[in-house]
Formats: sequence, structure tokens, C-alpha cells
Amino acid sequence: MKRNAFIMRLHPGCADEYKKRHDEIWPLLKEELRRAGVRNYSIYLDPLSGTLFAYQELAPDARDGELAENETVKKWWHMMKDIMDTNPDESPVSTGLCEVFHMD
Repeated sequence: MKRNAFIMRLHPGCADEYKKRHDEIWPLLKEELRRAGVRNYSIYLDPLSGTLFAYQELAPDARDGELAENETVKKWWHMMKDIMDTNPDESPVSTGLCEVFHMD
């Protein structure tokens, strides 16, 4: 498994709504993520800055790069664009992080 981490930015005052939407995440979206090889996916919020820290593990044969073309993922992005920073294609603005330490 490859470890992958990135950050995103939530709009001020949207933490409760972000949590609510993820508490009600669509089963089909979870299925599409799994099918693409995404595993052990967690998102954490720094409530002071609105920064979202995401961690996921990718299967050796992961096709996570194809998710941007998935219609279910695009619908999720469209639903989320009002509460977080997004790109023109409505995907979340995200910054990849470099791993500097790991311990099993």
C-alpha cells in the first residue's frame, strides 16, 4: 500500500455541514473509491484554520487518478463546492503532502 496525504480548505462556519455530509456519504461514492483502490481513508479538521487533512492508503494497482472522470465523484464535488475551496472543475483544491516520517 502506498500512503497518501493532502490538505484541503473548508470555508469558515462550514464544519458542521461538512461533517453532516460525510456522515451521510453516498454508499455508491464509497464503492467507487474502493474500486479505484482507495483504502483506510480519513479526513481530519483543524477547526482553527479550516484546514482539512486527508490520509488514505492506495492499493498497488490503484486507479485513483481516474476518479476525476467518475460521474459519482463529480456529483459529490458539485454538492461540496459551496462549503470548501474548489477548482474550476469543482474538484477540491488540494495540496499533496510529503511524508517525512513513518513508524509502524
